[in-house]
Amino acid sequence: MRRRAERALQALAFDAIGARYGAAYPDRAGQLACGDWILRELPANSRVLDVGCGAGEPTLRQLVDGGLAVCGVDLSEGMLRRARAAVPGAALHRIDMYDLATPQAGRAWGVPELGPEGAGGFDAATAFFSLVLLPQGEIPVVLGRIRELLRPGGLLALSMVEADLDDAPLPLLGREVRVSGYLREELVQVLTRAGFAVESLAGHPYAPASTALPPEEQLFLCCRRLG
Repeated sequence: MRRRAERALQALAFDAIGARYGAAYPDRAGQLACGDWILRELPANSRVLDVGCGAGEPTLRQLVDGGLAVCGVDLSEGMLRRARAAVPGAALHRIDMYDLATPQAGRAWGVPELGPEGAGGFDAATAFFSLVLLPQGEIPVVLGRIRELLRPGGLLALSMVEADLDDAPLPLLGREVRVSGYLREELVQVLTRAGFAVESLAGHPYAPASTALPPEEQLFLCCRRLG
């Protein structure tokens, strides 16, 4: 119950932040480059799962405009409302990413196609700055569940902030969220243990547009499901 309450507070924080998030982080070059990789690798109408899709910019729009069938999931209803308006061509569902590939996807969230019956149903997945909102102990679990929803050889593009943090409080645009991170070598190990081969890793120093937010090192990884 405590976990559910904490996740609900995270979602409420992003409901309140809304459009200010995109304004604070306007430069998405690394994220767009990962999207370009997916578009190069996959034929039209391939299925992609965007985990933590937020307001839909830029990834949902980029992949839908590129001819892919994209399903976006997020826990923030406020962000999903923005995504529905911005990218009407995407299928969008409210669900806790921790419940992906489990019976809870159907029981608690009404999307059984994202539970066990959806195993192997996606050609690719993205998770841009969404896993940072989980404790370190949950990140490998969620990676494993994303892997279950991917076909063998399916793609995973993700990003994290490089930092040795575990469920640490962070002020974000007037709200407090809890975040985790890894140093890059450890992140590669986490992905490898979860059943992914890391094909590329790029680091990008990033200074948010808001002076209230500190500079950070962002990591962008392109991976492939093993087995």
